[in-house]
Amino acid sequence: MLDILLHLDPDSIGLMNEAAAACYDRISGFAEQIYERLGDELWKIGFMEQEVALLPPAEASYSLEKDSFSGAYALVGRWQNEQGGSLGSLVFYADGSFFVEQDVIKQHPRRENWFVEAINAWGRQATIQVEPKLLPIPE
Repeated sequence: MLDILLHLDPDSIGLMNEAAAACYDRISGFAEQIYERLGDELWKIGFMEQEVALLPPAEASYSLEKDSFSGAYALVGRWQNEQGGSLGSLVFYADGSFFVEQDVIKQHPRRENWFVEAINAWGRQATIQVEPKLLPIPE
């Protein structure tokens, strides 16, 4: 089980940064499994390995954010480009569920009139579901 349930004072930024790092350390192996599954799905739909540069989980910037629904803290990682633009995110909830999305933004290798906007993963515990987010190419 992913254990990121925390009991700390959210007003202490230093503790939050340390807690986020500690949470990431605990789930880093699982985050790598998700990363591998994202790559497997891209290769399965026809991309060559060098065509899509997936960013590894360790390159994201992590913080703890309070989930407005449950009130528990979630570990949130964000990938950004040099200008600060979003390239994707990882969210690990205290109940063991997660959602990961990383931009791809490339034409689908096998479907001529479609492009792959992103690759998504979600699930709970060791169950990892992965699928590309496809959009039609505008005419």
